Amino acid sequence: MKRVFLIVLDSFGIGAEPDAPAFGDAGTNTLGAIAGHPNFKGDQLARLGMFNLDGVTCGTKLDAPIGSYARLREASAGKDTTIGHWEIAGLLSPEPLPTFPNGFPKEVLDEFTARTGYQVLCNKPYSGTEVIKDYGEEHMKTGALIVYTSADSVFQIAANEAIVPVEKLYEICAEARRMLVGKYGVGRVIARPFVGDCAANFTRTPRRHDFSLVPPADTMLDVLQQAGKSTIGVGKIHDIFAGRGMTEFTYTSGNTDGLAKTLEIAGRDFTGLCFVNLVDFDMLYGHRRNPDGYAQALHEFDTWLPELLAKLGDDDCVIITADHGCDPGYLKHTDHTREYIP
Repeated sequence: MKRVFLIVLDSFGIGAEPDAPAFGDAGTNTLGAIAGHPNFKGDQLARLGMFNLDGVTCGTKLDAPIGSYARLREASAGKDTTIGHWEIAGLLSPEPLPTFPNGFPKEVLDEFTARTGYQVLCNKPYSGTEVIKDYGEEHMKTGALIVYTSADSVFQIAANEAIVPVEKLYEICAEARRMLVGKYGVGRVIARPFVGDCAANFTRTPRRHDFSLVPPADTMLDVLQQAGKSTIGVGKIHDIFAGRGMTEFTYTSGNTDGLAKTLEIAGRDFTGLCFVNLVDFDMLYGHRRNPDGYAQALHEFDTWLPELLAKLGDDDCVIITADHGCDPGYLKHTDHTREYIP
């Protein structure tokens, strides 16, 4: 193959793995939660074999799908973005990244304040939209940063752009990333800027930025780059791999932008890998348990897919997969779900 387009539909799980109960995810099925929705359209994915996958009971199986298809089970001990992408790239994680269901220890926050000069609000697992409603006004009055986490291995810092300019927030997050190693080595430090002047109108902006843990060993990106091939990251791929192994990268403002940029790259001549993450499935619809939006996002991708396939040469390959699940119909929690992926 000359060009490979590896597209991660972030969180597009296709049914609970056998160990899902150990993760609190028994019975989860992201595809199953949206396949019957009026917004759903998966004709092109069906042609590639999506409904022929082992364990998929929704949709209609085709006699002769045009794609190769398989169901993958995660071997790593986790269900988060970092571990999922690392495994796709050949790096297994036998131990889960650390999580902090009761917030971060005092010693971590004390060091954070000493390094950055900022006090901390919240320090709990929280929804990103709710935390700015509940703590945003206090943040604006005091200047203290909103630090929170989730069931994922993340250290998130929210700040109003009028109080802490985005570039300053990035500097703070970079310092937190340098600090959070060893037993406190979370998968990602995430800058979460927002705007507005009161709880009623606080809104997160698209200027989120992830600062990832550096992969502990070479991934396929490193190997391809060392072999002189192009490795092009689209979306948050650059952040997930801490910039390692990429000859080129571009950020995106969401799925629509990611699809447009992938199509532009598909119109170019290169030899190597274009590695794409489409984050809206997870960030906007999975975590927010929004099957309507999730189904519509898949509809958009499915409608777009023929445009990409039309740009392929005989020596090109497209791989469509996911990094974990995030079942929008599962209401026992709002976190990722331990699922098979396509």
